Amino acid sequence: MNTKELVAKLETLLRLRSIPFGMKLYETVAQMEVIPKIRRPKESVHTLDQIVAQAARLGWTVGITTDDLVGDQCRSVVGLGGQDEKWFSGQHMTGVWFATKVDAAAHQKAMNVVPAGKYKALAVAPLASGRLEPPDIALFYATPGAMMYFINGLQWSGYKRFDWSVVGESACADSWGRALRTREPSLSIPCFAERRYGGVLDDEMLMALPPEQLEKAIAGMEALAKNGFRYPFAQYGIQQDVRAGMAVSYPDRK
Repeated sequence: MNTKELVAKLETLLRLRSIPFGMKLYETVAQMEVIPKIRRPKESVHTLDQIVAQAARLGWTVGITTDDLVGDQCRSVVGLGGQDEKWFSGQHMTGVWFATKVDAAAHQKAMNVVPAGKYKALAVAPLASGRLEPPDIALFYATPGAMMYFINGLQWSGYKRFDWSVVGESACADSWGRALRTREPSLSIPCFAERRYGGVLDDEMLMALPPEQLEKAIAGMEALAKNGFRYPFAQYGIQQDVRAGMAVSYPDRK
């Protein structure tokens, strides 16, 4: 399947309400600036959550450098800066998100980040646009139920248990930070900053993963659909005799 077909199937299978998008890092600014229809922030600074939202909510293709981001917390996650002694101390979060300097420093150390020094620019774009081909990672927002179904699709063949962590505030380190660093599917509960500045809704989670794994998940979900498992899940009823319902999937339960 080409990228447009993948996105169309993903949107249909998961009933997505926002746009699946890609993220890519560049070693030079010039490489980023040649992307077709690229938008660049003009005389303003943003959080990376806002840049991501412009792709996921508005369908924009946006390119940034370290100067376009409001601070090192955003820069550090994607390797565009920060990661110095001051940043690792967490002093800017002490008394704001964490009780002590020790707590704040432990949080910074716990974050998944792209090592600094190699990359100078980053771009986000809707996956279906094909402008980042190939993106480093694919991302999409979905409800917890849709995320569970997507994970079931990933696990249909070549089963693997997924172990994810929650860093708390700066949860972008759990999603795009981790996926960029490890090349593994990375699920996160979006943090306060993502919701306040990135427009993430209360019932949304974020999945980030290498784009080549989308086809695997889609094939798995289509196999599950043939077995009667589809999203959204039809509720059976909390007081019903469960045997008839279970027998649809497990004949020995009749």
